[in-house]
Amino acid sequence: MDDLSLQHIRKSKQHTLLILLISLATFLFAIYSMGTGSSSNLGFWTTVKIILGLDEGTELQSAIIWKLRFPRVLMAIVGGAALATAGALMQGALGNPLVSPLTMGVASGAALGAALAIVVGWSFVDNDLAIVLNAFLFSLLVVFIIIQLGKMRSISAESYILVGIAITFISGAIVSTLQYFATDAQLSALAHWSFGSLSRPTLENAVYVSMSLVILMPTALKWSWDLNALSMGGDEFAISTGVDPVSTRKNILILSALMTSIVIAFTGLIGFVGLAAPHMSRLFVGTDFRKLIPCSAVLGSMLMLFADTVGRTLFAPIVIPVGIMLSVIGGPFFLYLLLKKQGAKL
Repeated sequence: MDDLSLQHIRKSKQHTLLILLISLATFLFAIYSMGTGSSSNLGFWTTVKIILGLDEGTELQSAIIWKLRFPRVLMAIVGGAALATAGALMQGALGNPLVSPLTMGVASGAALGAALAIVVGWSFVDNDLAIVLNAFLFSLLVVFIIIQLGKMRSISAESYILVGIAITFISGAIVSTLQYFATDAQLSALAHWSFGSLSRPTLENAVYVSMSLVILMPTALKWSWDLNALSMGGDEFAISTGVDPVSTRKNILILSALMTSIVIAFTGLIGFVGLAAPHMSRLFVGTDFRKLIPCSAVLGSMLMLFADTVGRTLFAPIVIPVGIMLSVIGGPFFLYLLLKKQGAKL
């Protein structure tokens, strides 16, 4: 075996070990997050003992851990992983580092669906799941538009981004109009949903999203080879290796939009994770999507957990929604990426 092959094997083992270490760090931080909050009689070590079964704890302590904090932590882990994976897939399919579920218009479609359910009362069902179902279906409407674009042979990777921006503007205009005519109660509900929060999903919701991610993640990993071909030499190189760029791009965008819509239908608008986690992963494991996708998922979980924990503890007992915390970091980061991309062209 030559030196180049040995170097590749050694680097792959290092990257795998790094992903495992980040996963372990995420797990430990999840336990820390469950033991951190505004409750004065539930500290970190008390929480650890209750989780490990070393201490039964009071009824109140058990309720705080398993009914309030555990669903929140679980949703942060699976939601962050799903959004980060979707961002990595979109960036690889379109070859643009500025692409994310937010910039593709999927999140804006969900916001429009939620606004219609809250303000107008127009929904496909008439129960407590009206907002969730509307947000999910309208985000899938964006997926349908993406499918139709994929059928056009003249469509380019840049065109997807422009369509996403157009959808964002159109949806934003309609939502703003609905806000103008909304009552105070409706405006409050819509604003709360648009912040992006982990306090709304129940344990049942978190388990549902977890099961969906378990089903969809192997499909995402299946496209690793095709994404590597697209990123190495563009469409012409991908065709020479037997990859159909148009079909691959369409399928990947549908999958990533589906993963995004499942999460934000329950949490509200959360956009930064899908943009930042793939970029951070490239610094650790490079551009091989076989390692980039799982690394992005783990880092997405860590980012979401970190932002939510800071939001819960920074001004406790006031809780800052995770969407706001991530936006505070995401705005400057997005500007940095934009300036870096423009600087590379000069």
